[in-house]
Amino acid sequence: MSLAESVLQGNRLALARLLTQVENETSQGLEDLNRLFPHTGKAHIVGVTGAPGTGKSSLVNQLITAFRHPPEGQQPRRVAVIAVDPSSPFSGGAILGDRVRMRDVAGDADVFIRSTASRGALGGVAASTANLVQVFDAAGFEMIFVETVGAGQAEVEIARLAHTVIVVEAPGLGDDIQAIKAGILEIADIIVLNKADRPLADNAERALRMMLELATRKSNPATDESPPLLEWRPPILRTVATEGRGIQEVVDAIWHHRHFLETSGEWERRERRRLCAELENLLQAALMKRLQETISPETYQGVVDDLVSRQLSPRQALEILLDGVKR
Repeated sequence: MSLAESVLQGNRLALARLLTQVENETSQGLEDLNRLFPHTGKAHIVGVTGAPGTGKSSLVNQLITAFRHPPEGQQPRRVAVIAVDPSSPFSGGAILGDRVRMRDVAGDADVFIRSTASRGALGGVAASTANLVQVFDAAGFEMIFVETVGAGQAEVEIARLAHTVIVVEAPGLGDDIQAIKAGILEIADIIVLNKADRPLADNAERALRMMLELATRKSNPATDESPPLLEWRPPILRTVATEGRGIQEVVDAIWHHRHFLETSGEWERRERRRLCAELENLLQAALMKRLQETISPETYQGVVDDLVSRQLSPRQALEILLDGVKR
């Protein structure tokens, strides 16, 4: 029996092994990933991003508990977490501290936490993250949380992967300035102001609401002659994750956003965008590999030498390399 078949039958050991195979991009892992793909497309992917120190891991830890132990009358959900930690520029490894902070839920058989190193990938997520999401999706996990590295504004790549993006802010970390800058705030479907028991929480919330108001006016210039556009307005929710305060409101917002995605047709659009982004990444990697296989190292280094000595511009160097591929 293949690892893919074992994963579909709920074998956790096979799941752990396949995740490692997929992350290392072994031929067997990629083959099993192809087998699992027809069984994907059901999970709700939730990205959690924000600057370091805002309490993302503590928030995810509480959200896992809330989805596993919902209010009476609601079904508990199977939850997977992909926690991306920054890699060391020297060893390539990562501390993987997120798993330590989520130890409260690690013993639940319907919770699977996978820490992964970014391995130098930009945008807050690792290159293998989309593949890991597919494995969890096929394995029957209904909620998949992807916690990004925590580099702040640069982490917009998660918007191409997740159905719902939670941006975590915290007062007193310079976030009044961060909120004014475009990028990280614009990808938010839900804004969580964590550590809301700190001083300056009111100031941080006012700054966030001001920027949301300006963004709404700019993106939706509806008049009396044109009906309002169907859109989602990101709520700003206060939490104290270490104490579990405000967590149920975040869970409710996630469910409300999913309902909006499904009723507005945005779910299908985001799913299409996500798969297109994955295809583009695979194409770039495959074309780069083909380029390296086609052009000899000596030819490539010669072009680089001419580039460094300013005898060729980058575009002229590109044309020479592409001509070599064509021949």
